[in-house]
Amino acid sequence: MITISAVLDPSGLLKSCDVRGHAGAGKRGNDLVCAAVSVLTRTALSTLSEAAGLSVKAQAPERGVFKLEAGAENAEGRIFLKAAGAFLLGGLQSVAREYPENCTIEIITERRN
Repeated sequence: MITISAVLDPSGLLKSCDVRGHAGAGKRGNDLVCAAVSVLTRTALSTLSEAAGLSVKAQAPERGVFKLEAGAENAEGRIFLKAAGAFLLGGLQSVAREYPENCTIEIITERRN
């Protein structure tokens, strides 16, 4: 089972996305659910890392573990992060809806102080 936990700031900007586990929907190297989650997270990391006005940190210390943290440094960065985060989370939610026995997602929006 892949478990995904994402945190949004009070304005809806992606702060972090933590992905753990293996889908178990197919043989290693041929698992559609794992492939979908991997493509979405790697593409998000690549896209965010190349954008101006963002700070991005990522870790993949072992197979089946990926953590992304992002922050916007200016208005342009916030706009880009809002769109990229929506794309990433929309894609991950779609995978979780399609394969609920192999993937779950929780999205937490922080409260304003």
